[in-house]
Amino acid sequence: MPAQHQEKPGIESKMKPRPHYLAPHYRGADKLRGKVALITGGDSGIGRAVAVLFAREGADIAFTYLPEEESDAKETQAAIEAEGGRALRLKGDLRDTKFAEKAVETTLNNFERLDILVNNAAYQESQDGLEDISDEQLERTFRTNIFAYFYMARAALPHLKPGSAIINTGSITGLDGSKHLLDYSATKGAIHAWTKSLAQNLIKKGIRVNCVAPGPVWTPLNPADKPPKEVAEFGADTPMKRPAQPEEIAPAYVYFASEADSSYVTGEVLTLLGGETTAG
Repeated sequence: MPAQHQEKPGIESKMKPRPHYLAPHYRGADKLRGKVALITGGDSGIGRAVAVLFAREGADIAFTYLPEEESDAKETQAAIEAEGGRALRLKGDLRDTKFAEKAVETTLNNFERLDILVNNAAYQESQDGLEDISDEQLERTFRTNIFAYFYMARAALPHLKPGSAIINTGSITGLDGSKHLLDYSATKGAIHAWTKSLAQNLIKKGIRVNCVAPGPVWTPLNPADKPPKEVAEFGADTPMKRPAQPEEIAPAYVYFASEADSSYVTGEVLTLLGGETTAG
């Protein structure tokens, strides 16, 4: 990838090359026809690609994003609508439990149901050592990456029915660790354990809970965190010698969302690692 850097949170439209999210070879099969999905961090990256494929499978999509991501959010809305789905933009900060509650309420007011929750929004900031992680960074990372997952699931749960699905975004860093992402890796490990625990807790309600844990993916999270030289080498250490494109990760979310595909699957952490065959 070309050397580049952005200020956080990063804007997808400014990335070179642009991440691929349209998945032109993916054919929908009405697997999510009539369903409503709420995706956090749906303005860009994996969240945007998931929104597009969910819409292609027949779902209507609500998604959250930060105010500074407005331009990306509008592009995601247009992409959802181009697939024939209805789109609802929800602007706010998921570190606030009241916004999580409002996001669910607004989704219900507009679409009258909620079937799929995708917890995906994340914050990442590399540091050389533990002593470099401030209390402010630690709190922001945990509130964005794991507190918000609790907030969203708690707000959504009363409205989810048997057959509904919760899908969390984990990471290979939550299995293997990362020496420069100490707090981020800790939250991703927490997401994996929480996925398995919540799956056990909700199985009697008929609600499935699973997690997608990718390796390196070409999203705004990375040029907004790493120095230009490291961005240029991002993903080169995988056997495939490159990062994944968001469109290559999104079908895993369709699998977990679709009862036709995964009605007997809950509590799983699915790794997508570009050829790596061990994790954890």
